[in-house]
Amino acid sequence: MRLGHVLTLHRIVVLGLLATLAIASADGAQARTHRQQKTEKKHARVVHGPDYKPPYAAIVVDDKSGQVLHEVKADEPRHPASLTKIMTLYLLFEQLEAGKIKLDAPLMISAHAAAAAPVKLGLKANGTIKAEEALKAMVTKSANDAAVVVSEAIGGTEEEFAKLMTEKAKSLGMASTVYVNASGLPAEDQITTARDQALLGRAIGHRFPNYYRYFATPSFKYGGKEMHNHNALLGQVKGVDGIKTGFTEASGYNLVASIRRDEKHLVAVVLGGTSNAQRNDRMRQLLEEHIPHAAVTRTVAKIIEPPAGYELASQPPAKTLAASPNAGSDPAAKAAFASTKVERAVQPKPEVTMKKLKDRNSKAQPAPAKAKPSDGKPSAKSTIAPTLADQL
Repeated sequence: MRLGHVLTLHRIVVLGLLATLAIASADGAQARTHRQQKTEKKHARVVHGPDYKPPYAAIVVDDKSGQVLHEVKADEPRHPASLTKIMTLYLLFEQLEAGKIKLDAPLMISAHAAAAAPVKLGLKANGTIKAEEALKAMVTKSANDAAVVVSEAIGGTEEEFAKLMTEKAKSLGMASTVYVNASGLPAEDQITTARDQALLGRAIGHRFPNYYRYFATPSFKYGGKEMHNHNALLGQVKGVDGIKTGFTEASGYNLVASIRRDEKHLVAVVLGGTSNAQRNDRMRQLLEEHIPHAAVTRTVAKIIEPPAGYELASQPPAKTLAASPNAGSDPAAKAAFASTKVERAVQPKPEVTMKKLKDRNSKAQPAPAKAKPSDGKPSAKSTIAPTLADQL
C-alpha cells in the first residue's frame, strides 16, 4: 500500500474519532442543560403579569386595647407563605427559653433540608449550622433550608414539626390556621387568616420580648455574603420594629408589621399585595392612619402562655409556676406570671382546611356594618375575641 493511501486512511480514522467525540460532547452538554432546566423549572417562581390580583385581606389591631381599628376580609382563608416562619421561630424561641437548644448549638443539615426550594442559604447535607445563624437567616433572608433545619431539630421531621405548629396555633386561639411545613413554601392545605396572623404577631412579641428583637435585624452575613432584611419598613417608618414578609404566587405579597410610637403599639397584617412596593405602601398607609387613634394605656393583658411542659387546665395561680426553671429563665415571663392567673385551656378544634373555611364563610351570617377604614374610630364590637392568652 502506498504511503499516500495510508495517510489518507489515517486522516479518515482521526476525523471519524473527532466527530464521534464531538457528538458525545454535544449529547452530554444537552443532557446537562436539560437537567439544569428541569431543576430551574422545579424551583422557579412564576412570573405574574399586569393582571395579577391575589386575594387581599388586612387587619390593624391596637395591641394595648385589643381593639380592631381596621379590617378587610380578616377571617377569610389565605396562604401565609413565609409568614409561616413566625410560628417556626415561636417554637424555636420556646426551645431557647427552656435551654433545650442553645444559640451556639450546631444543628444538623439533612438532605431534605438541603434540597429545600429557594429562597435559601444553600446549606449542604451532613453539615451543620448554628441555631442563631438559622434564626437570623429566617428573619432576614427568609431562608427555607434554615427553617427545615430548625423544624427537624425540634420535631424530628418537618411533618411532625408542622403538627406541633398547628397545635400551638390552636392553643393561642388561631382557630383558622393549619400548617403543613415549616417554611411557607406552596402547600394547598397550609392556610391562615389576617386575624390569626395579627394574634401571632402580638403573641410572639409578648411571650419572647428578648428573642423578638431578632426581627429587627437589618442584615446578616453568612458564607461571606451579606443578606438584608426583606422587611423594607425597618428603618424607613418611625417605630417599626418587625416582623415578617412572605410571598408565593398563590398568596401574593404578605407582611405582618409592628409599630411602637409615642407609647402606642399596633400590629397590622396585609395579605395579597400585588408587589413588594404596593404591599409596603399599603402597610405604611395603614400604620400612619391608625397609630394616632391607638391607646397609650394597656387595658388588656399581654398574651403570655405558660412555659412549655405545664398542663394548662385547672392550674393554681401562676405565682406557683414562676419558680419553675423554665419560667425563671425569662424575667419577663416570670413577672407576668406573678400577677396573673392561668385559666382553662382552649380546647383543640376540628381540623381546618381551605375548603371548610370557604364553606364556613359562605354560610356565615352577614357581619354588622364596620366603621370606614378612614375614620380611625374602633367599634365597640371590633375587639379581638378572647383567647386563652387574652385571659392570662
